[in-house]
Amino acid sequence: QVQLVESGGGLVQVGESLRLSCFASGSTLSNYAMGWFRRAPGKEREVVAAISKNGEKTYYKDSVKDRSTISRDVAKNTLYLQVNNLEPVDTALYYCAALSTVYPDSVFATSSRYQYWGQGTQVTVSS
Repeated sequence: QVQLVESGGGLVQVGESLRLSCFASGSTLSNYAMGWFRRAPGKEREVVAAISKNGEKTYYKDSVKDRSTISRDVAKNTLYLQVNNLEPVDTALYYCAALSTVYPDSVFATSSRYQYWGQGTQVTVSS
């Protein structure tokens, strides 16, 4: 069973960038499809980006796809989310999640399909 710990959140100004990290322990990152999700105050959790188990396919929420990059470093067992040009609407608690799947190149945008979750890291964008 994989354990996930996010880091890298914080308070930033509009237009700045952040790189979120998600360290996996207990299992190898390449055994899972992975995703980044967020929950803003008063809103439901939503997908931000996802990556396939083989790392070859990615998915992005429309509102972030031109300014975000999901990536992973298998050697470090760490998933990343780079978000540039941050906006106040990006303020949320960001979670990484892992999904055990037999499909190497499928990406999953539905949170209910993910079995393992981290505790989240807060991103606050101030105007």
